[in-house]
Amino acid sequence: MRSDNSKIKEIFKDLSFSDNEIKIIESVFHKVIYKKGSIILKPDDIVENHYYILEGCLRSYYIDNQGKEHTVQFGVKDWWISDYTAFFSDTKSIMTIEVIQDAILYRLSKSDKEYLYSQIPRIESFFRKKLERAFAAFQKRILSNLSQTATQRYINFIKTYPNIEKNIKNYHIASYLGITTESLSRIRKDLTS
Repeated sequence: MRSDNSKIKEIFKDLSFSDNEIKIIESVFHKVIYKKGSIILKPDDIVENHYYILEGCLRSYYIDNQGKEHTVQFGVKDWWISDYTAFFSDTKSIMTIEVIQDAILYRLSKSDKEYLYSQIPRIESFFRKKLERAFAAFQKRILSNLSQTATQRYINFIKTYPNIEKNIKNYHIASYLGITTESLSRIRKDLTS
């Protein structure tokens, strides 16, 4: 990461750093650029990194034994993405992460993250709070899938990802919602009539 304080400020909102701390952060964040269609993680990969999304859109998905895709997460600007089960448990990936819109990411390895924690302890609190919010969001999504109609889930999707729909394929949205593309079309038609 070349000296660009604005990117550090964007990633670590509400935190300020000394010049030395900025150098430490720059030494472990690595800018990577991916084109639409790139796969940055596939099943059975060793998961050593997670990614901050500066620009673009990604999705993480799981393929079941019948070959059906289940979209778990879309990653958009200012979000983080990885196969977190594998990342935190030191197991191989079960997810695929696909770039669905050209992306600029900042890669951070697990070991570099631990290094940041030791050098700048308040960063650990920053990541803990991010994880708490992510865990709450995943739990809310599980409850939504268990208790809401497909139409309600679609409305929540639009609220969560207000600018994403025009940039991704219908089957990605349907996969995220756990419905068919035909059901998605019917829901959209019902909502506009």
